Amino acid sequence: MTQIERSKKRRARIRFQIRKKLRGTIERPRLVVFRSLDHIYAQLIDDVNSKTLLTVSTKTKEVAEQLSGIKGKVGKSKLIGKVIAEKAIPNNISNVVFDRNGYLYHGRVKALADGAREGGLKF
Repeated sequence: MTQIERSKKRRARIRFQIRKKLRGTIERPRLVVFRSLDHIYAQLIDDVNSKTLLTVSTKTKEVAEQLSGIKGKVGKSKLIGKVIAEKAIPNNISNVVFDRNGYLYHGRVKALADGAREGGLKF
């Protein structure tokens, strides 16, 4: 088994352990983070009704012009956190459950969480 296969298997195991404990509702949806090599994605999910309420990523067209002035992945992640908080507040969502999706709470994932907190979300 290669190093990549081991790390994917480990992350999947951690992700399933986290998902056993976390549940998103309509009043308190789950804020899920996914990061790829170049981009970061954030979604608000209602697990009771199996619906995605909001989604924001570095690929979103409305965020693209704001990202042009920011260098580095951590800065972009923080902006994505602020944007999802700005979109959630008008939809009467202020409390969320943070799902780090098996990633360590460090770097880009932490920056996104800090940006969401600065935007007004409470976890």
